Amino acid sequence: MAWRCSGKTNVELIDNLFKNGLITSARIRDAMMKVDRAHYCPSPSYAYEDSPQSIGHAATISAPHMHASACESLLPFLKPGSRVLDIGSGSGYLTAVLAELVRDGGKGGRVVGLEHIKALKELGEGNMEKSERGMEMMSTGLVEFVVGDGRKGLKDEEGWDAIHVGAAAVELHEELIEQLRSPGRIFIPVEDSDGYGDQHIWTVDKDAKGAVTKKKLYGVRYVPLTDAPLT
Repeated sequence: MAWRCSGKTNVELIDNLFKNGLITSARIRDAMMKVDRAHYCPSPSYAYEDSPQSIGHAATISAPHMHASACESLLPFLKPGSRVLDIGSGSGYLTAVLAELVRDGGKGGRVVGLEHIKALKELGEGNMEKSERGMEMMSTGLVEFVVGDGRKGLKDEEGWDAIHVGAAAVELHEELIEQLRSPGRIFIPVEDSDGYGDQHIWTVDKDAKGAVTKKKLYGVRYVPLTDAPLT
């Protein structure tokens, strides 16, 4: 159904995703409406297609329906004032959408985009600065981009209500689970252990008492979550 969802404008793209059931939440629809995908795609002429695009450094900006799926999964933990870690933030597009979902009158919420390549960290920053809304998010501290190893997450005393991982891990890294608040959720693509190269989305939930539940969802194809390349 995703192939039906491309549009000529950002509004048309998001409307089509909503009409075809790939976005079911009005909150997510409204958040994605506020973030112009053309600011985050290397080729603006293809910005409103429901397909991934290369952004260099062996990374991609995922198809809009995949970003919508991640938001739908994490939505119970994306409340005004929530804290979110976006691992493999790449273009910065989903980082911006997540910020729209957790902003609290410009005074609360925090979203950190974590990248293992400095050039991609700077790409996310530069893309957000293409709009006044994006510049405001960064100037108020709602959004920040940092360089680090996504497999180790980002240690923070307050922890994270939601963690999104935008690259395929070889395992459900324990450090990410430890950094998750109670309650909280991780959305992460993981390589299957059978050696065939398949990947599936997993969710990892931590309840209010700290009990952890892991659930395997649907098959996907993401770039790997790895070390930064040698230069």
